[in-house]
Amino acid sequence: MSSYNHFTDPEWPPGTVRIEDYSQSTGTSDLILEPKPSRDPNDPLNWPRWRKNLNFALVSYYVMMVLALIDVATVTWGPVNADLGFSFALLNDSYAAGCGALCIGGIFLIPFALKFGRRPIYILSTAVQGGISVWSAKMETVADLMLVNILSCIVGSLAEVLVQMTIADVFFVHERGLMNTIYYWFMTVGVTLAPLAGGFITLSQGWRWVWWWMAILFGAGLLAFVFLYEETLFCEPIDGVPVAEQMMLEKVLDKRDIDAEVAREGQAVQELPKVPEIDRSIPLKSYRQKLALWSNSTLSTGQLMKHIYQPFLVMSSIPAVFFMALQYGIMTACTTVPVTTLSSVMTLPPYNFGAAQIGLMGIPPFLGTSLATLVCGPLSDYIAMYLAKRNGGIFEPEMRLWLSLIFAPLVPAGLFMFGIGLNNGSHWLLPAFGLGVCGFGVVPPSSAALTYLTDAYTDIIADSIVGVTFIRNLISTVFVFALQPWCDRVGLTWFYVTFGLISLVTLLGNVVFIYFGKRFRVIVAARYRGFSAQKLGPRE
Repeated sequence: MSSYNHFTDPEWPPGTVRIEDYSQSTGTSDLILEPKPSRDPNDPLNWPRWRKNLNFALVSYYVMMVLALIDVATVTWGPVNADLGFSFALLNDSYAAGCGALCIGGIFLIPFALKFGRRPIYILSTAVQGGISVWSAKMETVADLMLVNILSCIVGSLAEVLVQMTIADVFFVHERGLMNTIYYWFMTVGVTLAPLAGGFITLSQGWRWVWWWMAILFGAGLLAFVFLYEETLFCEPIDGVPVAEQMMLEKVLDKRDIDAEVAREGQAVQELPKVPEIDRSIPLKSYRQKLALWSNSTLSTGQLMKHIYQPFLVMSSIPAVFFMALQYGIMTACTTVPVTTLSSVMTLPPYNFGAAQIGLMGIPPFLGTSLATLVCGPLSDYIAMYLAKRNGGIFEPEMRLWLSLIFAPLVPAGLFMFGIGLNNGSHWLLPAFGLGVCGFGVVPPSSAALTYLTDAYTDIIADSIVGVTFIRNLISTVFVFALQPWCDRVGLTWFYVTFGLISLVTLLGNVVFIYFGKRFRVIVAARYRGFSAQKLGPRE
């Protein structure tokens, strides 16, 4: 049974919350909802499940399409090379240029999502991506090639950050592990299955129709967002009390309750203060109000500009943000780098794969990711809840990171099989199996990294994820640019052996945060509160 109890000790570092209320008198426990919902029925945390799921389904479709637009190009490289004369080196550089553009888009565009809400940014970016798809279908010159890759990735960089903001807006702590795993699965669908579909479209209709189909699907997504997607930015004060005063009042009341009701030995709370039930006198927004083109938060122009450079301050001053960005970036590279290797190596002897066969190689990582989603999605939240229960009902974000360690060996193992198999000209089943194993292994640490930041640094999640996106795509850009000269120098085997060892060392870094992460959160607590001082609402 869920409860609206709210219990957060002001002395606790950010991210540490009580999510279970144990009653000694009855021997039962209630789940405590964090973050605390308001009394307003329009608060996204108070939405019925179907509204939350509809919103998240639209967001997931958006992520899948954005990643598909970025990665579907690789299966068209052969026909584009024959038709327009673009060399494979140039095509690889265009892909890398897109990865570089992914680094910077969110820096300049996400502040507008903080100011005007998520809805207008989703709608605008979907429309722009549809237009870029049309441009790609009509591509003729090198300038076209470079510009469509760069512009699509600048706008596409919004996908990762907006989704994390939406998850933080709509879902509670005990739900975020599953939501992030589902999000990562949809992202992988775009990366792996789009080339599969694109390969068959290239064979049956020609490479230009790959982009026409992308334009059609973005058009469908645009209509869905215009008529179905509701704004999740919520910054109304509670009970008419200004936000800053409400936050101060909550701290005073929480501290008073702690002093009165919690024994210093850490005994359970007998009775926690209740948050009022939803105020049904507050009218629900009409359909037209729900679908207003934009909202207008209290963020000033000066604060808007601050969010352009603040992600770098956050990343450089909060160790967890930098490490999770590094881990997420390496895991993403484990997905994207093999894609470019497939397109340049398996088109040659002894494989001589065509566009459709290259696309079919997306099935193993898709199956690995899907299986990992089924296993790790529920497991992430289960492990966190189990460890929180053992900890007297108190949740620590580091509890998420155990999942990363459990599956860590699978990532380098998959990379070894893939790289060594290709280098030796082994049967295609070996590199395919390696892709599947690697795909299974990257899901838990990727999901855990995003969920950890959402749980630990909720109030600055936008700035944190912009920093994560910058590092993630910088790493992918470096690896994609370095791939060919690196392989020419040491061979595919040693490239992928080195790459696998880098991934393993990175994943083992979770041990440091499992044991010292809370201490780090204590040390940077004042810094964190400084970054989040300008509130947009009770939870922003």
